[in-house]
Amino acid sequence: MRRFGQIIGVDPLSFDAYKNYHAAVWPEVLEMITKCNIRNYSIFHKDNLLFAYMEYIGDDFSADMAQMAADPKTLQWWDVMMPMQKPLSGRSDGEWWAAMEEVFHLD
Repeated sequence: MRRFGQIIGVDPLSFDAYKNYHAAVWPEVLEMITKCNIRNYSIFHKDNLLFAYMEYIGDDFSADMAQMAADPKTLQWWDVMMPMQKPLSGRSDGEWWAAMEEVFHLD
C-alpha cells in the first residue's frame, strides 16, 4: 500500500459549490475511484487550500490513473471540479494537484 498527499487551491467563491458536490459525489465516480485501487480517500480544507489523502493498494499506479483519466463520467466530474480549483504554481509538470512528500508516518 502506498500513501499519497496532494494539495491544490480552491476558488473561495466556488468553495460552497465544491463542498456541496462532494457531499453527493456521483456514484460512478466513486466506483471508478474504488476500481482504480484507491482507498481511504479524504479531502480537507483550510484557508482556500484543499489537501487530499489517499491510499493506493494496486500494483500499477500509472495504469490505474490512466484508466480513471479515460472514464467518461470521471471526465465529466473533472470538468465541473477543475474550474473551482487553483493549481499551485510550484507543482511538477503534468500535475494538477501538487504531490506532497511524506516526511512522517506512524501506524
